[in-house]
Formats: sequence, C-alpha cells, structure tokens
Amino acid sequence: MSEEEKNPAREVIANYAQERFRYFRTADGTVYAQRNGQPVARPIRSQGTTGSHRQELMVGMFHDGLGVFNGTAMKEALDLIEALALSQDVQPVHLRVAPGFHGATWLDLGRNDGQSVHIHPGDWDITVPDPHEVRWRRTQLTGELPLPAKDTDGKGIDLLLRLCNFATAETECLALAWLLGCLEPSVPVPAPFLTGPQGAGKSTAGRMLVRIIEGMSGDLRHAPKDEENLIATVAAGWVTALDNLSHMTPDLSDAMCRIVTGAENVKRALFTDGDVFRVGYRRPLLMTGIDVGVIRPDLAERLLPLRLERPSVRRTEAELWAEFEEALPVILGSLLDLAVQVRAVEAQTPTDLRMADFAHLCAQLDTATGLGALAAYRASLDDLNDDVIEGDLLAQTVLKHATELTAGAPERMTSSEWLNTLSRLYSGEECRPMPKGWPTTGKVLSDRLKRLQPTLAARGVLIDWGRTKQGRYIEITRRPAPPAEQQQLG
Repeated sequence: MSEEEKNPAREVIANYAQERFRYFRTADGTVYAQRNGQPVARPIRSQGTTGSHRQELMVGMFHDGLGVFNGTAMKEALDLIEALALSQDVQPVHLRVAPGFHGATWLDLGRNDGQSVHIHPGDWDITVPDPHEVRWRRTQLTGELPLPAKDTDGKGIDLLLRLCNFATAETECLALAWLLGCLEPSVPVPAPFLTGPQGAGKSTAGRMLVRIIEGMSGDLRHAPKDEENLIATVAAGWVTALDNLSHMTPDLSDAMCRIVTGAENVKRALFTDGDVFRVGYRRPLLMTGIDVGVIRPDLAERLLPLRLERPSVRRTEAELWAEFEEALPVILGSLLDLAVQVRAVEAQTPTDLRMADFAHLCAQLDTATGLGALAAYRASLDDLNDDVIEGDLLAQTVLKHATELTAGAPERMTSSEWLNTLSRLYSGEECRPMPKGWPTTGKVLSDRLKRLQPTLAARGVLIDWGRTKQGRYIEITRRPAPPAEQQQLG
C-alpha cells in the first residue's frame, strides 16, 4: 500500500474523534477528551489499558464498522488533535466534587452513565451534569457510590454514629462537620486524626468515613516514605487516608500541611530537557493511630482529633461491612440533606482561627442543628496546643519566662540575647545540659519561635519581630488577662 493510501487513516480517526468528542486543555497543558453529552473527561495521552481515550476510539470505530487502525495512524491523529486543542480556552477538571453554576456543588458518583449529585440552594437531586459545567476526571481510585436515598429524615446520620465508636458527642459533631467539608470543593478542612486505645476500631471508623465519599473501594493506606509518593497518591483521589501512623517526620508533617491548605509541585516532564509539568493539590486528609509523638505547631492547627472508645460488643468484619454497605445509600442521602440544610443558614465567620472556612462551616452547622461543633473545634485546638507545648521544651521555657513579665509590657532583645536568656533559664542553678534539638544559634531560635508563635499566642504570650537602627530584635509580651479571668485570679 502506498504512502498516499495510508494518509486517509489519520484523517478518518481525527474526523471520527472530533465528531464524537470535545477536546480541551487544562491550566497545566494537559489535553482531555470528553464524549459529547457526558461529563467524564480522560487525558488523551493516557497509556492505560482500562478506560483510556485511545481505547475509546479503537472500540468505537470497530463497533461503528470503520475497522481497526494501526498504532501509527492513531498516534498521528492524536498528535493533530492535541495540537488543535492547545489553542482552546483553559478549562478545569475535577475529582469527586466540583463547583457548579449559581453556587451549586456537584458530587461524582463514579458511575459509567455519568449520573452525579447536584447540590443546589434548597435541595439536591441526581442528574447528568452539563459537560460545559462539570468535567469529571476519573482514576483507578475513583470508586462508585450508590444512588443516595431521598427523604431519609436523618436516619443515615444515626446509623453512621451507631456504627462508629466515637467517644463523645463533641467528636461526633466534628466528624459530621468534616464530612460536610469534603462536599465543599473550595473549603480547606483540617485532617481528622482518629485516635484511641488499641481495639477501638480506628481503622474501621476511618474506612467508613472515607467510603461515604469514595465508595466501597475506598481504603486506608500506609504513609509513603517520601513526599513524591505521597503527592502521587493525593493527586489520584479526593480523600487521602493514612493508617496506623506511629511517627511523623518533619518532612511528612510539612507535606501534610500543604495537602490540607493547598500547594503546587513542579517537576521536570519525562523525556524532555527543560519542560515541566505542574501538580496542584488540596485534598481532605484523614489519619489513624494511637500516638504520633511530638506534633509540630503548624500541623496542629490543621488537625482534627477524633477520639474513639473500645466497643462493648464485638462483631465480625463480614457482618459490620454488610450492614454498612446496605446503609450507605441512606447515610449518603442524610449527609446530603444535612449539607443543604447547613448551606441555607447564615453564620458569623470566626476571625481568630487559622482554618476560618472550616470554623465558619462549624458555625453554620451549629445554627442549623444546635450541635455545638464550633465550641468542640475550639476545644480540640486547645488540646492540641497542650500537646505541642508538652512536647517542646523551648515552648515550655518561653512560657516560664513570660510568667515573670509585666502584663502588656513588651521585652525586646536580639535573637542571640534571647538564646542566652532562655538557655540559662532552662539550665537553672543545677546547670542542666541542653537537650537535643535545643537552638544553637540566634537564627535557629528565631525560626523555632516563628513556628511556635500561634501556639504561644493561644497561651497569652505574643511574639513579634522588628528592626531598629541598632539591628533586629525579637519582642515577647505577656497579654493582659481578660477582666473575668482577672477577677477569678483576684
């Protein structure tokens, strides 16, 4: 066959593809294919053997009687389609949840027919979204959710709380607030840390919370050894759940902070000299474990401790999961009912908490149901501050020094002078040796204090930095006690 006779194969594939699919690019330059009338989008460069766009084209042309084309013709046709799509407007793709028109939110049920949950002001329903409004990205971690039940009258919430072994009512309302946050595509939510004694069902409860959002295929995973593997896991799913954490390295702690509040990673593209690709991510994160040791202050502000207790009656795994799978449509329906109810109310946004969006969600939940989620969230952060202080000798020493300060009167020194002052205070008259990890220079001390600044501020000790003609200084101030507390002290 001559070369002139081979050329039409590329044209046949390209024409077939453009008639049946819509092609667009995302902000990172990836070109996606979206079948006409369907919301699911697949990257055209995917080499996967299950559900790839290349496979879609091959199967479609075979069924439509156009025959089977060789790989060269398919590659050349896709090269042309990709080049044409790069001139189109940038459009986003979403995993599991997506913003819609007019303040609505979509939840991907992971179904082949594209049916999704449309959460809009006043109600929710199940429909296939307009492909121009929502473009779903699917991965191997995208499990299928059952069709949620309507008119549950809140029964699903009671079923969920009965299946989990949450220790207190405060823990229950925080778990509900986190689940509601997972349905919000633009709200960063703190990472629940399920803790409790051995045998409390931490892993089981964690799986249940994840599977409400990710389907029955959702599961817990071991913590990756490095940030690169963690990012790969996070990028492929909506909720990332890490099981049985017993230790948290500084690098893993920093990576978790970025996952919760959002960040972007840039890497060199494979098989190129200078091209790069960007991976942006902000995902709900969940962890389980008995104790992870010392918690860094920046991570503590992004955690949501959920304590569990040992169940009085044990059940087999088969019985428990059969009941959960049967109840999942009702649980999901009740959660959607609650989401509509919560979004319909107005509440004041707390301005003193770092995760302000989640705090506002807790305030809305309280207004809608009277549960007391915001007070529980504040109490959990207070407990985490105690954990940070108990694990940090420098924080304890600064608080000890602050007790000797006059309230409202700042004390200024250079970082080196503060290091000498705090070191002498820690050593005491018995001249104890400095512990491992104690700052060795003024610069190291200043960096440590910046991490501890929010934790110490929660205990009434304010730290600030400034500069005069003589040089830079660090200022420590003990905040005056509020009038009520002063009366109690009096």
